[in-house]
Amino acid sequence: MKLRVVELLLISTIPAMALAERGLPPLGITVATLLGGTLAAGSANAFNQVIEKDIDELMQRTKRRPLVEKQLTSRESLIFATLVGILSLSIFWIFTTPLATFLTLFAIAYYVIVYTILLKRRTSQNIVWGGAAGCMPVLIGWAAITNTITLSGILFFFVVFFWTPPHFWALAIKYKDDYESAKIPMLPVVASQKVVASAMLWHSLAMVVASIALGISAKLPMAYLIVATALGLAFIYLVGGVRETAALNLEKAAARVFHGSITYLSILSLALTIFALV
Repeated sequence: MKLRVVELLLISTIPAMALAERGLPPLGITVATLLGGTLAAGSANAFNQVIEKDIDELMQRTKRRPLVEKQLTSRESLIFATLVGILSLSIFWIFTTPLATFLTLFAIAYYVIVYTILLKRRTSQNIVWGGAAGCMPVLIGWAAITNTITLSGILFFFVVFFWTPPHFWALAIKYKDDYESAKIPMLPVVASQKVVASAMLWHSLAMVVASIALGISAKLPMAYLIVATALGLAFIYLVGGVRETAALNLEKAAARVFHGSITYLSILSLALTIFALV
């Protein structure tokens, strides 16, 4: 289920629910949304590992996964992924809203079909468009509270949407040889350091603009705008290091971006939650 990855997805769910509620969201709906979201992401990740078993066998980063080590068969994994997905949708349907349930189903299908099957092996823009699946917890959390999606929810979606490529491209720089061996055209594999750094920078700038627009749309206090701007500038500084550093130090610069991106999203989500509550 790749639960360590799922943790990152859930970071943006709670602030989305707090913003939608304009306060503390109901405990029951919050628990159901987090549990259902964990199961939904786990289902999608399990389907992903069945489809990408041949790739996982070629990459050092993924060669210890259960299907590669024959701890599970593909049939067993498909049954598991299906049942976990059904359980997730059932939880959303019973305890949240129809829109949240539909968005969850869409997120699973999008990750499995659009990203894993259609995009990942075919285009260097795979994570740009495929990464939209990882932004869905924002909309799902919002819909679980209101059964609607507002402009603020969409802007929060775009914060995570523009955050995703720099985050994953930084990881892809570290595992460039792995992706090359598996013939996956991640941008750092097929483009120069300058091109990759520029793409990361433009996405980071768009992310900062979206985070500020979110604060204005949600009518958050000036303190939030200051925090969002400061976080954004710090992240852009880290991304700039990918462009300026020598090739020998590129992995270190990329690692700083990768870990910095997690810190950025965590602190921004915390700030959004706090300012939504107060």
